[in-house]
Amino acid sequence: MIQTTKVINILRKTRFNTIPSASLSEINTTFKVLISCILSLRTKDSTTIAASRRLFQKASNPYKMSKLNARTISKLIYPVGFYRTKANNIKDICDVIITDYKGNVPDSINKLMKLKGVGRKTACITMMYGFKKIECIPVDTHVHRISNRLGWVKTKKPEETELALMKLLTNDYWFDLNRLFVSFGQNICVPISPFCSVCPVNMYCKKVNVVHSR
Repeated sequence: MIQTTKVINILRKTRFNTIPSASLSEINTTFKVLISCILSLRTKDSTTIAASRRLFQKASNPYKMSKLNARTISKLIYPVGFYRTKANNIKDICDVIITDYKGNVPDSINKLMKLKGVGRKTACITMMYGFKKIECIPVDTHVHRISNRLGWVKTKKPEETELALMKLLTNDYWFDLNRLFVSFGQNICVPISPFCSVCPVNMYCKKVNVVHSR
């Protein structure tokens, strides 16, 4: 536990050359957090930010967005990954939010995950950044890879990683973990041949499954 908190505290003080997440830099409503997170899946941050801006300039809430057809939404969010599928999902989500929740984004992980195209990571991020409720840890490929590489967990699936991390860390560390590990994973602890020579937490890393490093 002491080493894990040291790693997190070191990364909190480290500055990485990354574009800030759209949901953190300028998103000011829970609905926008949810939609931005959906757009970000399998998409570069810079592309997500630009697509979010175009979409929100046209429609900033579920009522306005529901009036757009899926083709218009897909043109606005292009070239995010799977833009046509995401456009259809966004259209469906807006309709459900209006019909079932009176225009408000549902405020529980289980309800969020019932929305089309919303997985656990998206639900967790929406709860954290939209509702300011820390009930889970958003685990993406970076969090999953780095947690195993450090030797904190020994898991095969993101869902297993989340449960293991929630047992390992007190919840005052949950909020920062995804943000820190994403930046760390994009810049230093990359999937193949990580930059261990300049890693600020090298001394605390077990380098599990690291064959080559730089």
